Amino acid sequence: MSLTLEAILELDVVRAGAPEVLSGHGALDAAVRWVHVAELRSLADLLEGGELVLTTGLAFGDSPGDAGEYLAGLQAAGAAGVIVEIPAGRPADAAALAAAAALTTLPVIRLHRTIRFVEVTEVVHRRIVARQLEQVEKAREVHEVFTMLSLQSAGVQEIVDRASQLLGAPVVLEDSSHLVVAFAAAGLPAQELLQDWQRRSRAVHGYPETRVAGDGLWLQTPVGLGSTQWGRLVLPGAPREPGAAAEAAMVLERAGQALSINRLAERDQAGLAQQAQAGLIHELRGSRTQDDGEALSRASALGLKPSPAYLPLVLHLDSGSGKDPMSMQRKERALLEMLDAVLAATRNTALAAALQTGQVAVLLALPARMLEDSLLERICGDLAARTSAVPGELVWTAGVGRARSRLADAAAGLDEAAHVAQTAGTLAAGANRYFRSTDVRLRGLLALLREDPRAVSFADAELRGLDAEDLALLQRFLECGGNKTELARSGYLSRPTLYARLAKLEARLGVSLDDPESRTSLHVAVLLHQLQSLPAGG
Repeated sequence: MSLTLEAILELDVVRAGAPEVLSGHGALDAAVRWVHVAELRSLADLLEGGELVLTTGLAFGDSPGDAGEYLAGLQAAGAAGVIVEIPAGRPADAAALAAAAALTTLPVIRLHRTIRFVEVTEVVHRRIVARQLEQVEKAREVHEVFTMLSLQSAGVQEIVDRASQLLGAPVVLEDSSHLVVAFAAAGLPAQELLQDWQRRSRAVHGYPETRVAGDGLWLQTPVGLGSTQWGRLVLPGAPREPGAAAEAAMVLERAGQALSINRLAERDQAGLAQQAQAGLIHELRGSRTQDDGEALSRASALGLKPSPAYLPLVLHLDSGSGKDPMSMQRKERALLEMLDAVLAATRNTALAAALQTGQVAVLLALPARMLEDSLLERICGDLAARTSAVPGELVWTAGVGRARSRLADAAAGLDEAAHVAQTAGTLAAGANRYFRSTDVRLRGLLALLREDPRAVSFADAELRGLDAEDLALLQRFLECGGNKTELARSGYLSRPTLYARLAKLEARLGVSLDDPESRTSLHVAVLLHQLQSLPAGG
């Protein structure tokens, strides 16, 4: 904390001069950076701001005009104040000073008795230097505390607690949605500290630097790096004294840096773990003869609990309107993070990693085969609830293979699960949380053949001459099993109009829609046409 003018006036060496404050009563809390003893008429070239000037008034004597000009010069140079020694035997000088002081807001103090200025400078400078050393020591202590916390990979709550202890005040960490991630109440009732927090926080504008904001004078610092700021650290009720405010800002900034490092370390750790899991999954898929004991040991070291069975599961991400690889990688990473959170919340374990672009492979430990469906419903349901919070960003379909007792055999089933997940993505939205091969059937076979030139030629030949409107009508007709009455009842078209449209469709196709074999061929062609519109491999 800095030394203020008010504190200097309380020193015994100054009180001995019977100080009288003539002006600037509201600015006595100004910080004094240094003390100058000078009798020059102008000190503008000597001052840098924040100095206290000691003088006997010889520079202006008994002229109110000269005194006013002198004080104006000090104020313009940023002086913290001036102490003028004018004993009782100089009434004219005292009057001139009083008249000039009445016209300025600069703190002007008259000493009625003579004192030794050198003693004042010695005492004040000693205290200023001591306080500067104290601030340096405090900064070193704060630096060491948060550096050690970073090296120890301290948790978020521990970092917030230490910041609160150093400040002796409540500290709150919130995320970008103004939700409280962690807090330390410092003796204040938590309910009082956090009451209506989101509304109060939204009313205080956030800034990319440490500063005081809001009517409540919140001292805040952003948490995160550059454009990836993910929250802010808040000290509700900033200190008013400049030195205390600067110290509080320093503590908050160092705590914010430690939290940013903590976040990066967690992400790096998660990234390394996912790389290790991806490596093991690819090894397991490529070698069915790998020693199962070794595979289980490696998997266990990565967090997979030994279980009676392991289930292959693939989450297929919808690429959306774009195929930007970077965008898809971000989606994969986000999906993996949410999956990890779901597994932790449900107390299940799995190996999970990106299988290929747009697909996340999962080898899920099954406590018992009889729990397979209930476990899948819970995990996929919880994951769907989390990803729905990011509308349009994380749209996925789950494909499930067959559970196996050997981990390597389960890994070999990931190809089947991936095929099911990709094919299921072409089905109409329904209540299914996940799909098996029995759910995709013919569509699954056609998905495998969709890029075969012979299949492409077949679909083109069957649907030649049809526009988008004809295709839509044909698809609806085939989905109704060729039942014209049911199609009309569905409200698609009036019956006479529908029959006329179907007759024109038959003429364009050159086949009878009443013939079961023709309908089967057309249905296969329509399914192939839909599957061919999907991006290859995803």
